[in-house]
Amino acid sequence: MSSNTESAVRLIAWVQGDVQGVGFRWWTRSRALELGLLGQARNLDDGRVAVTAEGDRAACEQLLELLRGGGTPGRVSAVSEQWAEATGAFAGFVEA
Repeated sequence: MSSNTESAVRLIAWVQGDVQGVGFRWWTRSRALELGLLGQARNLDDGRVAVTAEGDRAACEQLLELLRGGGTPGRVSAVSEQWAEATGAFAGFVEA
């Protein structure tokens, strides 16, 4: 991560709706990389996508806004979030 590690946060967002099989994880990865975030987007068995992103809080908040916005692939019906301290566990942003 950057030298700004002490201000880094971890965002975990659970995205509900028609978000599997529509390019949602790829789209999320692209937005996260544009924002300089590390993490992953992975499908869950219940049809949701779990997005874990680490980096600057403002960038994580931007990603959360994008996830809730109308421009995603598929259809997002709800997004729940959890915030924590960054762990530094990611080396890039992947579709898991």
